[in-house]
Amino acid sequence: MAFPDRGRAWSELKGELASFKKDDVSWREGRLPVYVFYLDEETEQVAADAYRMYMVENGLGIGRAFKSLARMEREVIDNGLALFNAPPGADGSFASGGTESLFLAVHAARERGRERLKITERPNAVIPHTAHASLDKHGHYLGVEMRRVPVKGDFRADVAAMAAAIDERTVMLVGSAPGYTHGVFDPIPELGALAKSRGLWLHIDGCWGGFLTPFAAAEGWPAPPFDLGVEGVSSLSADLHKYGLTAKGASLFLVRDGADKRYHGFESSNWPRGVYATSTFLGTRPGGAVAAAWAVTNFLGRVGYRRSARLTMQTRDTLCAGIEAIAGLEVVKPQESSIVLYRSSDAVLDINAVAKAMGERGWFVGRATAPVAIHLALNPVHKDMVPGYLADLRAVVDAVRASGATAVAEQRTY
Repeated sequence: MAFPDRGRAWSELKGELASFKKDDVSWREGRLPVYVFYLDEETEQVAADAYRMYMVENGLGIGRAFKSLARMEREVIDNGLALFNAPPGADGSFASGGTESLFLAVHAARERGRERLKITERPNAVIPHTAHASLDKHGHYLGVEMRRVPVKGDFRADVAAMAAAIDERTVMLVGSAPGYTHGVFDPIPELGALAKSRGLWLHIDGCWGGFLTPFAAAEGWPAPPFDLGVEGVSSLSADLHKYGLTAKGASLFLVRDGADKRYHGFESSNWPRGVYATSTFLGTRPGGAVAAAWAVTNFLGRVGYRRSARLTMQTRDTLCAGIEAIAGLEVVKPQESSIVLYRSSDAVLDINAVAKAMGERGWFVGRATAPVAIHLALNPVHKDMVPGYLADLRAVVDAVRASGATAVAEQRTY
């Protein structure tokens, strides 16, 4: 390994970069059920052009050096507050993704617990077992114990069990809307009532479906109440770079009471340079992500997002009907979002062998462990993949059943 002495022509480098992709999963063909969210070339170009216009600008200088970024960020946050039914006085921050948004939620709950509840030693958060795994990481970093509570048979949070797990050191509750593991919504109004009665911070993790659910509901797919309009909800996170279809990384962390922003920010003047202050974890932030979020949300508007949601949910329904028509397979219920889990209903059909064989046919296979199932997280890029996927799945199921093949479940399932 050696650092290059001389530079090379961009034409050469561009070709080399393209060649690097030859072993990647073909997401444009809909073979990747996670990581990438895509509507069409026009929207992708809007995001790319806007990002490029602000690629050099640094979000750390927002408002001071780059008033344009401050304006765009403010408008994106305000649009999110309107979409998620925030009451007057609500506010928010622009984060890099769902992981950072959840970090901000845990930090805010911890700091609020210190100030209002006088909890200074080993605070804890009571969360459903299905809550996102990154919460454990944040608990590790922030010194907050994550108490995962078993969920009900329909994969929803057990509010009574969560209430029983609360003690004098609890600072926070979490609900998912929906959860990434099963695609179902926790009972947010009931969690809100519990949080309000105990004086606790309730965060709603809407990172996955935040920019899908309201638009799918407008198109006729039912959705339960889940947002800042629900009494007792303290904060909500929703990823712009998922169903918002903007460039990575972009997420919103919204608080019901704007005064609570002080709990997740950081400020220090303990050095010779003056005040260093940020409202999120990152210092330097890509200005391009802010610009792309502003451009795409304004380019699509509610009409464009409803079209995206309609394509996503129609794809889900068509795919599920096709899976259910294959003997030996069943779709896991309930099903409330764009996430599809399916498993074997036939004792001689090993779903892990099916997963392995689908992988060998070029499909990236997501896994669920409880229940053991194949996990797909759909978005508009998958609208044309259904016939090919179902054809391969039928062939694989027939082959696995005929051979009696089995396989070991992969441990890395995200």
